Amino acid sequence: MALILNIETATRNCSVALSLNGEITAVREIAADGYLHAEKLHIFIGECIEEAGCSLNDLNAIAVSKGPGSYTGLRIGVSAAKGLCYALNIPLIAIDTMEVLARNSVVAEGEYILPLIDARRMEAYTAVFGSDYSKLRETKAEIITPESFSELEGKLHLIGDGAAKCKEILSDDKFVYHDDILFPSAKQMCSVANDKYKKSDIVDVAYFEPFYLKDFIVNK
Repeated sequence: MALILNIETATRNCSVALSLNGEITAVREIAADGYLHAEKLHIFIGECIEEAGCSLNDLNAIAVSKGPGSYTGLRIGVSAAKGLCYALNIPLIAIDTMEVLARNSVVAEGEYILPLIDARRMEAYTAVFGSDYSKLRETKAEIITPESFSELEGKLHLIGDGAAKCKEILSDDKFVYHDDILFPSAKQMCSVANDKYKKSDIVDVAYFEPFYLKDFIVNK
């Protein structure tokens, strides 16, 4: 039996899901115009625990979305996860945010999923996944141009809040836009976290750091 708390805070979506053996038992999330992670994350954790009728001491592990994404959002989510793991003496599982987003979409064999997370101006965090969610191209911060993804043949399904900036540039018929899929969610972490838990695929609680990909920039 694996009771896992899943935390996703890499984007504007503050999302928490509790799962038992990979199956969702409780979910709380909100994608506000501003970032509400500091105000909502611990409330959502408490509500999920209460709805499931268990306690924090019953948790077997905590999974956190590791990035890339919002610097502040990642810090809040990872700090909460590490603090709980340390206090409860349970393992920490880190999951690629791009995979979490990709798992919002189901495509046919031979087609591709392109999760894109907004990264300012005409730049987006991008990756490429196959229909089985295998990662075919590593995550990178990419300035979108008409040549982007030209090496891929077949339907390409663009999802995430970074996809909107591609519409005028990538208008070929091979690009399919899913405007209803904007953010990664902790709901898509549950089965992945359970598989990682069974394989003891965990990270060091003391030394784990989010995958920021880009340096933090302070704006006036």
